[in-house]
Amino acid sequence: MKTNMGSVDKVMRILAAVAIGVLYFMHFLSGTLAVVLLVIAGIFILTSLVSFCPLYAIFGINTHKQVK
Repeated sequence: MKTNMGSVDKVMRILAAVAIGVLYFMHFLSGTLAVVLLVIAGIFILTSLVSFCPLYAIFGINTHKQVK
């Protein structure tokens, strides 16, 4: 896996995952929507930790700045 996520992208995904988690634990989210959003939040955390997004690879997107 080649890194294709920049630091701003990773921070935004982590913030979104935290926001989803907070909404869930404060009982603003429930049911199927909550489960779907929690899965997405988990994916956001995982892809941020490994700095690789499979969808970015499929569509040829790279937000990681290359050091020359």
